[in-house]
Amino acid sequence: MKLPTHCLALLLSLATVGRAAAKEYDVVVYGGTSAGVVAAVQAVKMGKSVIIVGPDKHLGGLSSGGLGFTDTGDKRVIGGLSREFYHRLWLHYNEDAAWKWMKKEEYGNKGQGTPAIDGAARTMWIFEPSAAEKVYEDFVREFKIPVDRDEWLDRAKGVTKQGGRITSITMLSGKQYSGKMFIDATYEGDLMATADIDYHVGRESQKVYGEQWAGVQTGVLHHRHHFGAVAKKISPYDVPGDPNSGVLPRINPDHPGEFGAGDKKVQAYCYRMCLTDHAENRIPFPKPEGYDPKQYELLLRIFDAGWRETFQKFDPIPNHKTDTNNHGPMSTDNIGMNYDYPEASYERRKEILQEHRNYQQGWLYFIANDPRVPSDVQAAMQKFGLPKDEFTDNGNWSHQIYVREARRMIGTHVMTEHELLKKRPTPGSVGMGSYSIDSHNIQRYITPEGYVQNEGDIGVSTKGPYQISFGSLMPKREQCENLVVPVCVSSSHVAFGSIRMEPVFMILGQSAATAAVMAIDAGQAVQDVPYEKLREKLLADGQVLEAASAIQSADLQGDGVDPKTLPGTVVDESQAQLIGAWSSSTAGSKWVGGQYRHDDNTRDGNSSARFEAKLPQAGKYEVRLAYSPNKNRASNIPVEVHSAAGKKSLTISQRETPPLDGLFVSLGTYEFSTDAPAAVVIVNKGTDGYVIVDAVQFIPAN
Repeated sequence: MKLPTHCLALLLSLATVGRAAAKEYDVVVYGGTSAGVVAAVQAVKMGKSVIIVGPDKHLGGLSSGGLGFTDTGDKRVIGGLSREFYHRLWLHYNEDAAWKWMKKEEYGNKGQGTPAIDGAARTMWIFEPSAAEKVYEDFVREFKIPVDRDEWLDRAKGVTKQGGRITSITMLSGKQYSGKMFIDATYEGDLMATADIDYHVGRESQKVYGEQWAGVQTGVLHHRHHFGAVAKKISPYDVPGDPNSGVLPRINPDHPGEFGAGDKKVQAYCYRMCLTDHAENRIPFPKPEGYDPKQYELLLRIFDAGWRETFQKFDPIPNHKTDTNNHGPMSTDNIGMNYDYPEASYERRKEILQEHRNYQQGWLYFIANDPRVPSDVQAAMQKFGLPKDEFTDNGNWSHQIYVREARRMIGTHVMTEHELLKKRPTPGSVGMGSYSIDSHNIQRYITPEGYVQNEGDIGVSTKGPYQISFGSLMPKREQCENLVVPVCVSSSHVAFGSIRMEPVFMILGQSAATAAVMAIDAGQAVQDVPYEKLREKLLADGQVLEAASAIQSADLQGDGVDPKTLPGTVVDESQAQLIGAWSSSTAGSKWVGGQYRHDDNTRDGNSSARFEAKLPQAGKYEVRLAYSPNKNRASNIPVEVHSAAGKKSLTISQRETPPLDGLFVSLGTYEFSTDAPAAVVIVNKGTDGYVIVDAVQFIPAN
């Protein structure tokens, strides 16, 4: 029987209830992590429509979730938008208002190898969670990036693919997003896995990639996060020395595995806790629900053995706060309690997260309150608490656990210790890392002699920066042509131990978005993007791709010239009237102030900069224009000088080193009155390369 038209319409409408019409974008970024935000910014800067969608309520992932004492390694290899993030933090802390609970000069400026506040490079590497989140929110606001928060991918059937390409993704809410390119920026790799991309969880054996540090590492004690750091050996049993009495909590009673063998275990997670010792801003440590002091019996035995390093990773960040990280044989790392997290259901993950929160809050509460804790340790812990002004919507507790490792893609190229240790070349660099190969402990086990020991901790120097391959961001072509993965990159467990740092994730996020946009523009698979063209764009946008350029870049970071030291009247680009999209950079040669800006080589005439000055007196002035040179700069930049005689138009090339102190080129001498401002205007209409705006100098002719 044929149904009436109105019945068919009703059935169709019922069939679509709960599923919103797909929203279409050039680039869909799944995950609001640091990498996700940077990827979205880069896509917009390259002229594409983009959205960030994901389960996050707060942007920035771990960078805004408590990891304020940045694990940078060699800061010289941090370029592009990643460095822009740390520059914006410098701008934030350069304001007196940012120092609410202390004076700026009181801060010890302790950093990882270099000062936290780098005035020469105008970067701030150590920061509060709220300050970092503000930077990420500023990014999405300034670049008008839509963000759909608290949206969870349907991991059962939420990815639609046609002909080897993802066409849309669907959330549990029913919202659907279609795009030309997709970027999985989550720590877990949920989009990648749902799209049926090959990946690995856990440790490979030494045989898989021929890595020395792969697999089970029993007996390897690199850091002080093990029981070898304790003065005497610790029994793992309820009754010390009696195996029949049972095993203490949080110790694996089973065999740890054969040395060098692979397993499905992952390195420990923890919350990077933001604490404070400032009484006016301090909340006493809460007693977590279900608190059980028995869980910390092992810690008592460690204290009784004389161990006193509890506070060595209470690293100071501004305003009397800390980034508190794991340190020692039983600290904030919840060893062995996260193995099923990478592939667990959302419900199971929430249980794991709550267990980790309870463990860490219990650890704090136990040390601060249990009468068996040594008095000196307890008194020191009682000075700390949770800060009232951080994570205010989450009980003052971080919203992001440190997922040190989850899924890792098996893509076009797999990064291993061989590339990190420079034993073999890395094809197609899209960024650099430099942090040591650093895996946290994976299990706590009983040695053959009957004592407790930790296993899995690795600390191996890479002996300098290393390159990260373009192929490590891409799935195999036959599996998907329009997905890029900048966080769960294609790498071994060993290599990921170094790559997994937040500055690197931002670097890779920018590179991933650049490749995605280039693939869109060429109408091709991301695997077919010509590397040389990608490299050219990455370098133009300030990315550091090789050690030589990293060293050169570092030499130039200190070459920002203070405008106050220059003669005459100087107008910096930070004071100019900017119209259109101008990107900050410090990747070139000398510049005035803390940075210069470029127009992303858009050549569309929509970007202009007006440098306007009120001169102290009328008369003749030489007008000079500052720029940072490069062969990729424009040779035909339209410049206007507005003086008492009217407007004069010139054409300037920025490809050669400026003749005046390597910083300025003269635009000529002009008569100026005090009735109207002196001005220089730069536009990017019809230009044949990048247009730089930095500073304009007016020097009295006499």
